[in-house]
Amino acid sequence: MKQKSNITYRSNLVKILQTLFSLFILSLLFSCTKKEEESRDNLVFRYNENAAVNSLDPAFAKIRPSIWVCNQLFNGLVQLDDSLNIKPDIAKSWDISPDGKTYTFTLRNDVYFHKSVLFGKDSTRTVVAKDFEYSLNRLLDEEIAAPGRWILQNVENFHAVNDTVFEIKLSKTFPAFLGLLTMKYASVVPHEAFDKSGYDFRANPIGTGPFQFKIWEENVKLVLRKNPMYFEKDEKGVQLPYMEAVAITFLPDKQSGFLQFVQGKLDFVSGLDPSYKDEILTPKGELQPKYRKDVKMITGPYLNTEYMGFRLDGTDKAVKDKRIRQALNYGFDRNKMILFLRNNMGIGATSGMIPSGLAGFGAKGYDFDIAKAKALVADYKKQTGDTNPKIQISTSASYLDITEYLQREWQKIGLNVQVDVNPPSTLTQAISTGKVSFFKASWIADYPDAENYLSLFYSKNFSPGGPNYTHFKNEEFDKLYEAAFLETNDKKRQELYKQMDALVMEEAPVIPLFYDKASRFTRNNVSGLGINPLNLLVLKRVRKD
Repeated sequence: MKQKSNITYRSNLVKILQTLFSLFILSLLFSCTKKEEESRDNLVFRYNENAAVNSLDPAFAKIRPSIWVCNQLFNGLVQLDDSLNIKPDIAKSWDISPDGKTYTFTLRNDVYFHKSVLFGKDSTRTVVAKDFEYSLNRLLDEEIAAPGRWILQNVENFHAVNDTVFEIKLSKTFPAFLGLLTMKYASVVPHEAFDKSGYDFRANPIGTGPFQFKIWEENVKLVLRKNPMYFEKDEKGVQLPYMEAVAITFLPDKQSGFLQFVQGKLDFVSGLDPSYKDEILTPKGELQPKYRKDVKMITGPYLNTEYMGFRLDGTDKAVKDKRIRQALNYGFDRNKMILFLRNNMGIGATSGMIPSGLAGFGAKGYDFDIAKAKALVADYKKQTGDTNPKIQISTSASYLDITEYLQREWQKIGLNVQVDVNPPSTLTQAISTGKVSFFKASWIADYPDAENYLSLFYSKNFSPGGPNYTHFKNEEFDKLYEAAFLETNDKKRQELYKQMDALVMEEAPVIPLFYDKASRFTRNNVSGLGINPLNLLVLKRVRKD
């Protein structure tokens, strides 16, 4: 019996050891698999878009979600760095004629289109100057009806001199022209994709960028893969990009996207939304303590001026009076508004319409001065006999908190302002057609030049054909605006910009509220993302540790 007991004991021991060995092997395999998954995950950059991508064709890259994707897929002649300096891209150098009208670009000879069967047995080919000639002609084609056509409105002609030299001639001097060419509209595309009947370039793009197209299930996911032939290298000679892929999801709810980020399923969240701003930021605009270990916040100036506008040729007599417009400008504390309603994410707009971050910034605007505001209102009422002026401000629900704050502040200076809330699309149309006399609006720069903001006040830009929604008209302003186009000296042109902005502030067709801040939140293992005043997403230098 003792021998049988020993045999049984040894048998059970062997089974136990076998089980332990199996568990060890499984844990080893699981550990290896987990490490492999983590390693693969560290090569994929993931973010969510709450709005749809309308097209992957750069000629239609009008909205931010599409611009961000197209910036990974395409290149142009020139590009911007994070300080908004114009840098070489496919053009390695350029010359501008003394009269400022002719731009001659010398192209690199080592830029290839993403691989495609459209290029035959070689699967790709080098980009040449004729490709830019073709790409810009697409923008001008009325049948294509590209929204980016306007960037060529001052261009007289363009042509390929040879394979590596491309020339553009302007009809008049326009110092901001190189900035326009940094927009995704001016990206290079291959003619082969449009020569082939039935090829859908919108959903199957072929570019030259750091990433190439892989999968797009509209409103579900979009995947880009690393371009192994990309021409740019970092300072150490390492080929860009560092990441193997970019994965984009499309959850429409911003709060859901933020929760995915908190759970570590996304690497990046852009901007603040009322649904989570108090969750992630303190009232002073700092990261909440519980996120400081895992989250990194990046902020910087954003070329976006939030403002109120007056329709000067409308029927509302109160807002047509400069005293009322100036009183409304003096009658509230911009910094207090930013602190309480924006968690300090912005700068009070006391220096005109040109935002911080652009050359030309710094005109004298309006500080909070309740005594001046009350005096102007009292003078208006006494001179006109209008003791209870009717003022109605039109806004969308997104800015209701700001307009209600202003409504309360303006009551203190003797003005009764009513708030009218409209759907965004309805409000935009009403502003353009002059159906509202006092409205909330914003202006985000299309290109990095202050002229973009001053164009809102040039009399030949009256809406609906142009961006002058206030219908402001001033002969002195128009003379300065036209003189700035002829001025090739940057410092002198910037002084003209300041003079124009100061003139606008004196006449007060607008109430600048605040200069926006761009904000980005990343996981702590993300590096190289950066930020820029145009809020452009650049992923070619991003790493995940």
